[in-house]
Amino acid sequence: MAACAKGVASNMWYYRPYVPVAQRRANAARKIAKMHKKGRQTAPVCIAGRKITTTFWGQAWCDNLEFYSDFANRLPRGRTYVRNGSVMDLQILPGRVTALVSGSELYEIEIRIKRFGPASWLCVKKQCAGQIGSLVELLQGRLSQGVMQIITHPDTGLFPKPKEISMECSCPDWAGMCKHVAAAMYGVGARLDEKPELLFTLRQVDHLELIEQAGQGLAAPALAAAGDTGAKTIAAGDVADVFGIELDTGDAADGAADGAAAANPAKRRRRGKAAGGKAKAKRRARAKA
Repeated sequence: MAACAKGVASNMWYYRPYVPVAQRRANAARKIAKMHKKGRQTAPVCIAGRKITTTFWGQAWCDNLEFYSDFANRLPRGRTYVRNGSVMDLQILPGRVTALVSGSELYEIEIRIKRFGPASWLCVKKQCAGQIGSLVELLQGRLSQGVMQIITHPDTGLFPKPKEISMECSCPDWAGMCKHVAAAMYGVGARLDEKPELLFTLRQVDHLELIEQAGQGLAAPALAAAGDTGAKTIAAGDVADVFGIELDTGDAADGAADGAAAANPAKRRRRGKAAGGKAKAKRRARAKA
């Protein structure tokens, strides 16, 4: 009997009493406030409603996370934790994610992700060359299906595979991915909704390199556009056809000169009456003919 009692006591040692979510968050908030007083800034993950992500990049991250069976048994609890506001801080850095997740205690999480290989990145850039027109298109996920499949491919794309991820949590759960780490991983998806460029930061590659080749071959059109003032003009022959009159090249030249003089008062003054008299003489000569 004593042995059974000892066993029960031992089990109670490992299973802490349940603490309501509201109380957990209140306890965590007090600890966060102390951190703020010491100068540490935090960025909590806030989810509105049941849907964790709402944009292409956030959803693609979560889809990739759920693609791997290695994580399947821990992900549901992680979704619950991130939805109820338990991720009190999340920082995405080059090759690293840090988080504070509220549980029975405020737990510290560190997730390390290997750098995306230079050869793999070169391959992605080559496949996407010339197909990404702007940074806005890239960050909003408004690209062709072919390009997005290249970037998000489970084997060769930017999202990390389980073997490229190492995780640590200060909780007593010895599982490879505890529910607190799972919450942080879903938090990354939610954060990518706001700042999709952080995916490239995390994998330590420069997203601007994906669009640097898009501008090649545009030099000639750009120069042509620069030479176009945007003014719409009608050729002298077209004017004659429209109005049923004859124009000679001298009149056309005089009209162009008059336009330039109107734009430049100094030239207009220099032309004076002499220019006007010459034009009148030409018109009288045509009338007599």
